[in-house]
Amino acid sequence: MTPTGSAPTGPAPTGVRRTATTLADGRDLIYFDDSEPYASGASTRRLDDPRPLPNRFAPVVGPDGVERPVTGPEMRLDPLTGDWVPMASHRMNRTFLPAADSCPLCPARPGAEYSDGEIPDTDYDVAVFENRFAALMQLPTDTLGEGWQVDGEPLWQARPAAGRCEVVCFSADHTSSFADLTPQRVRTIIEAWADRTTELSAMPGIEQVFCFENRGREIGVTLPHPHGQIYAFPYVTPRTQAMLRQAAEHRERTGGHLLRDVLDAERRAGTRVVLESEHWTAYVPAAARWPVEVHLAPNRDVLDLPGLTDTERDDLAVVYLQLLRRLDRFFVEADGGPIPLPYIAGWHQAVVGPGRELGRLHLQVFSVLRAPGKLKYLAGVESGMASWISDTTPELIAARLQAIAL
Repeated sequence: MTPTGSAPTGPAPTGVRRTATTLADGRDLIYFDDSEPYASGASTRRLDDPRPLPNRFAPVVGPDGVERPVTGPEMRLDPLTGDWVPMASHRMNRTFLPAADSCPLCPARPGAEYSDGEIPDTDYDVAVFENRFAALMQLPTDTLGEGWQVDGEPLWQARPAAGRCEVVCFSADHTSSFADLTPQRVRTIIEAWADRTTELSAMPGIEQVFCFENRGREIGVTLPHPHGQIYAFPYVTPRTQAMLRQAAEHRERTGGHLLRDVLDAERRAGTRVVLESEHWTAYVPAAARWPVEVHLAPNRDVLDLPGLTDTERDDLAVVYLQLLRRLDRFFVEADGGPIPLPYIAGWHQAVVGPGRELGRLHLQVFSVLRAPGKLKYLAGVESGMASWISDTTPELIAARLQAIAL
C-alpha cells in the first residue's frame, strides 16, 4: 500500500524511475532507480518509514514543560558586506563520522544495531531526502520576506532562513566513491540533480539552487558515505552576486556573455584545457586560486542542469568520471600509489530570478590539498581580507592533469 504523500511518477526518458514518499517525520524521500525490477516498475522500493519520529513541525515541549511552536533556522544580514549569514546552531548535534554499521545513509539492514537510518529500503540506486539537520528550512508558518530586527536595531536585519537542504546518496555501498561509479549510475545522478533543480527552483522564495559534493576528511566531511547535497537558497550567494556583477559589466562593455567568452578563450588558447568531448570542455581557469582547480562546462550555452539534452547528459556521465579519476591521480605517494583527492565539486547554475540570463552552467572542482600531506590553510590575507594568493600556477595544474592522461 502506498502511504499518504507518496508519488510514484514513472520512468524518465532515460529509463530512470522516480518514486517519492515521505519519512516518518514528514521529510521528503525520493528514489531514483535505474536497475531492475525497479526501473520498469515491476517492483517498488520500501516507502514506509517505521521509525517513531515526531513530526518535525510539531510543537516542542521545553524544559519548563511549556509547549511552544517549533522554530526554524534564521539568517542575518551583515551590514558591512550585504551578505546573508544563516544561523544553524542545531547542526552542532548532527551525526559525526559514525561507524560503518551506524551510517544513516546506508540502506536498512535487518538486525543491524543502528536503526535510525534515513533510507528504509535494504538497497537503492540513488536516493534523495531532505536533510534532517538542515541549515535552511521552510516552516509552514514562515511568511516569505517578513523579517525582524536583532535587538530592535534597524542596522541588523534578520529573516527566516526559509530555503531547503537535501542529501543525494550516490550509492548504497558505504565504501565506494563517486569516481568508482559506472556511467549508468552517474547518468541517474544527473537525472536526480536536474529533477531537484526544477522542483526546488519552483518553491516560493528560492533564488538559487546549488548541487555539490564534499569529499574527504580534509574538506570537513562528517559522513564518509558517497553522497552530495543540494541547497536551495532564499538569497543569491556572495560568490554568485560577484559573478553576476562581472557578467553585467562585461555585457555592457563588450556586448558579450562573460562565461561563454571565458570558455571560448580557454579553448582558443588550449594551454589549460585538460579534457574535451563532443559536448564538454574541462579546463584550469587562467586565474585559478586553489592548489588543484578545474572547471567543466558544456560547449553549448545552457543555463542549468535541467536545460541539458539527453545526449549532453550521457556525455557528461562519461566525461565527469574521466575527470574525477584523473584528479585521484594528481598526487601520489612516495611509492607511486595514488592519493584520493579531497575535493569540493559544485554546479554553478543560473539564478532563478533577475540576472538569470547572465548565468551559464559549469562545474567547479577544487581541492585544499597542495602537496601530499600538506593542506592550504586560508590564513591572514585570505581569511581576513578575502585576497587570494595561489601556491602554484594554473599552467602547472593543467600540465599535471594533461600528463596523467598519457
